[in-house]
Amino acid sequence: MVSFALRTLGCTAGIVITASHNPPEYNGYKVYWEDGAQITYPKDVQIIEEVNAVTDYAGAKTMSRKEAEAAGLYQVIGDEIDDQYMKALKSLVIHPEIIREEAQNLKIVYTPLHGTGNIPVRRVLKELGFENVYVVKEQELPDGNFPTVAYPNPESPKAFELALKLAKEVDADIVLATDPDADRLGVYCKDTKTEEYVTFTGNMSGMLIAEYILREKTATGTMPENPALVETIVTTDMAKAMAASYGVALIEVLTGFKYIGEQIKFFEQQNSYEYDGRNFMKNKKTGYK
Repeated sequence: MVSFALRTLGCTAGIVITASHNPPEYNGYKVYWEDGAQITYPKDVQIIEEVNAVTDYAGAKTMSRKEAEAAGLYQVIGDEIDDQYMKALKSLVIHPEIIREEAQNLKIVYTPLHGTGNIPVRRVLKELGFENVYVVKEQELPDGNFPTVAYPNPESPKAFELALKLAKEVDADIVLATDPDADRLGVYCKDTKTEEYVTFTGNMSGMLIAEYILREKTATGTMPENPALVETIVTTDMAKAMAASYGVALIEVLTGFKYIGEQIKFFEQQNSYEYDGRNFMKNKKTGYK
């Protein structure tokens, strides 16, 4: 949401206060730059140099909220950004007609793990047509202490204990969990042969999604003219084989979305490759889509 709002509103930077998927004592902030990605070198060094240069906090310039509002320096983002964000997310669905046909047959259990995903995840699932969504009540509301889970990482089996319990009660097909700042996704799916719930690793989920996008965009003639797939150094090498199979350029970067976002910025600046999801990354200042 911050990435989207930054680009849509033409902001210089943004901050997310979060413990991410870590215990609450890790609570801190992530800084995002105008391209919508977390800061990379040299911005990170430049910012910390400014922080370290502060010797007297009393010297910081301040103003009241009323003064800031009058000067146009303080604004609360309203529903219009939420609505634009949801519209952009839904535009990425390749076959909405399949969801319309099958959504009523799927039962989904979801847990936000006491984090930020509860409202937006439930909203986008509902607007796409998924009505049978069950939320883990004990983990539904935001709570920075994460009282029901010591390590709110959706890659950890322990984070799914309550979700899997609910899944068995409602006979769910899919179990989803997002970490507290909702940028990690964990998935379990019911094995129709054994009736047991099996987990997907990040690589498994990523490759299933990537192959689906590449296959369906090729089949429907909607593949960008000069596409690129960006992976990190911890991604399975299957991505390389997959990109080669579909004739898509592959770029490998360091771990972290900030390095993927940096590549998207380079694509825009250099007018080189096209990163799928470009409608989602629209920039109002450049008109880029």
